[in-house]
Amino acid sequence: MPELIAPTVRLHDSWLESLQEWGSGVHQDGAGLHSDDDVESAEGFAAWVEWLCQQNDPTIPLPAGRVPTDYWWIVDGETYLGAITLRHELNDFLLEQGGHIGYGVRPTARRRGLATWALGEVLQRARQAGLTRVLITCDGDNEASARTIERHGGRLEDVRAVDGDRAVRRYWVDLV
Repeated sequence: MPELIAPTVRLHDSWLESLQEWGSGVHQDGAGLHSDDDVESAEGFAAWVEWLCQQNDPTIPLPAGRVPTDYWWIVDGETYLGAITLRHELNDFLLEQGGHIGYGVRPTARRRGLATWALGEVLQRARQAGLTRVLITCDGDNEASARTIERHGGRLEDVRAVDGDRAVRRYWVDLV
C-alpha cells in the first residue's frame, strides 16, 4: 500500500536504485534534486535529505529564488517509488513553468496509478494549507501526466514554449 512520507536517509539504497532507473543526468520532477547534489555518499545523501526537510521550516531562511516547499516521497514499505512536491507560493519561474506541485514516479513503478493517487493526496494537503487554486505543469508531450492532472480537475490554461523550444502545459486546479 503506497504512502507519502517525509524524505528519510533510511531509504538511501532504494533511492539510489531509483536513480539508476532514471538514468544519469535525467531531471526528476518533484524530487528537489540538483545536478551538484552529492547523493551517492551516505553523508551527502543525509545532507540533501536534511535540506529537503528544511524547505518549509519558517525558522530557516530560504536561498534567493526559493519558496516554502513540502517534499514527500511516495513509498511502499521500504521501497522508494517517487516524489511529489508542494510549493506554497509561486515566483516568476514557477508561474511560468514549474507550478505549485511537481511529481515524478520511478520508471519501474509507472502505470500503477501512483501519480494519480499521490496528486490527490497532495491536493488535499494544499487545501488544508489554505491554497484555493494551484498551478500544475507538465511537459507538452507528457500525455500520462496531462491525464493525471485532468483527472483531478485540471483546466488547461495554455501551452507555452520555454527554454527555447520545450513546450509546457499549464493547468489550474480549483480547491474550493
